[in-house]
Amino acid sequence: MKGIVLAGGSGTRLHPLTHAVSKQILPVYNKPMIYYPLSVLMLGGIREILVISTPDHLELFRVLLGDGSRLGINIDYAEQPTANGIAEAFFIGEKHIGDDAVALVLGDNIFHGPDMSSILRGNMRNIDGCTLFGAAVKDPERYGVGEVDAAGNLLSIEEKPKRPRSNLAITGLYLYSNDVVEIARDVQPSQRGEREITDVNKVYLEMGRARFVDLGSGVTWIDTGTHDSLFEAGEYVRVLERSQGVRIACLEEIAFRSGFIDAETCFGLGLDMGGSNYGQYLMEISSE
Repeated sequence: MKGIVLAGGSGTRLHPLTHAVSKQILPVYNKPMIYYPLSVLMLGGIREILVISTPDHLELFRVLLGDGSRLGINIDYAEQPTANGIAEAFFIGEKHIGDDAVALVLGDNIFHGPDMSSILRGNMRNIDGCTLFGAAVKDPERYGVGEVDAAGNLLSIEEKPKRPRSNLAITGLYLYSNDVVEIARDVQPSQRGEREITDVNKVYLEMGRARFVDLGSGVTWIDTGTHDSLFEAGEYVRVLERSQGVRIACLEEIAFRSGFIDAETCFGLGLDMGGSNYGQYLMEISSE
């Protein structure tokens, strides 16, 4: 399975913070925001990842992440010149996807939970259609909403409904079989001129090939698209890391524990970070 991180957009909801920088470069406590969606793909065992962003911001990601080789993965880059919708990511990334299934994660979404890796890896097997991940929210009218029956089967998908049929928001993490490229290409732009991911998902639903996975209370999901949610995300990470002595979305640790890199490489990455607490942590875990 290939991975895509969509890190485009102008971040207007976060102005003035994003006047001169991509929102996915902004810090969420002690790491750039893009570390968090990247960590999701890596936890799922994905090592071939495409980062899509605007022409103005791509160089920032190249400087930050390089080609991924230091993490034992491969990172490529592609441009989305204008915000033409999430679904456009699939035909921008067509060559990257090739003949494989694909996981798409939005660059401003944070997922964290002790079972996240097993949830991902379990649902990545034998993809036929699309798999959507949902989370209960207090304000579902702000999101795409999934309606499920008592057995958990997906019945309907609505985009920002005035009267939501459930409180299950569809998060910014999606798994698709390879035919998503053609389906996305055939989806017509909406009234706002974008190819909507909800329309792609509805095609799969009509074909009976859409699955819905409720992440439940064991996984925290945060959409960091507003000032308040960005602050709350940073505080969430700060509190957990300080109280539990762990690191959330530490790409180097995930690479090490996943067998992408060895202990010596992990130690060297920590050493390169000088006297930072982050670097010290990497040196400690690689010396266990």
